[in-house]
Amino acid sequence: MQNSLQNKGIYDILSSMLTKTKKSKVIKDVQVHDKDTGSPEVQIAILTRRIDELASHLKKNAKDNHSRRGLLQMVADRKTHMKYLEKKNPKRYSALVKKIGLKK
Repeated sequence: MQNSLQNKGIYDILSSMLTKTKKSKVIKDVQVHDKDTGSPEVQIAILTRRIDELASHLKKNAKDNHSRRGLLQMVADRKTHMKYLEKKNPKRYSALVKKIGLKK
């Protein structure tokens, strides 16, 4: 019985992960040029999607402190990328915030 519960948990986690197709869709929505995979906009968008998925996982699994730590690291990483983009190019920053819908 215990093993089947563990397997169910693994499938729940795997089904909520950011798959290759989901990731490519996120990249396509915010990319600056055709082969863009590393611009701050893309990195922020991917982190935002991963944060959303991990937050929904933590709503179901409140005691999962290891994932909570990863969530906090991702939020801090996204904040760093956003600060960088805001400093380097405020116009691109404000366009990204509107497109993703992060701030009010």
